[in-house]
Amino acid sequence: MRKRYRVTLTPAEREQLANMRRRGRVDARALMHAGILLKANERKGGAGWTDARIADALECGTATVERVRKRFVEEGLEAALRPKPTTRTYLRKLDGKGEARLITLACSDPPDGRSRWTLRLLADRLVALGVVEDISYEAVRRTMKKTS
Repeated sequence: MRKRYRVTLTPAEREQLANMRRRGRVDARALMHAGILLKANERKGGAGWTDARIADALECGTATVERVRKRFVEEGLEAALRPKPTTRTYLRKLDGKGEARLITLACSDPPDGRSRWTLRLLADRLVALGVVEDISYEAVRRTMKKTS
């Protein structure tokens, strides 16, 4: 299969990536991406490895190799080295009233047979009371931590 995105590094880019790998003073993802670009380089003197061979050598997935290759060709070296910013938005499960209800519940006496409220019990009770449709114990934990 023919590669759609061909990596051709300039000598300056190749030197920059090699220095990054030698020093190792950047985050692991940037080091991995630098290694991918160095192995995928098809310019004279470059390795020109296949995606599968790069993935095996660097212990990552071929999809990662393909994504890094594509980002380098379309957006440049800096974009290929840093993670793509997320566009996902997280909606809050509890508004102000829901948080107040949670705190009131946590400060009340625990259910019979229990010595204290657990995060899972609080989450289940919020659902049973109809405060929220569903909520994880982790969302309860974050809310409790935020409100101290």
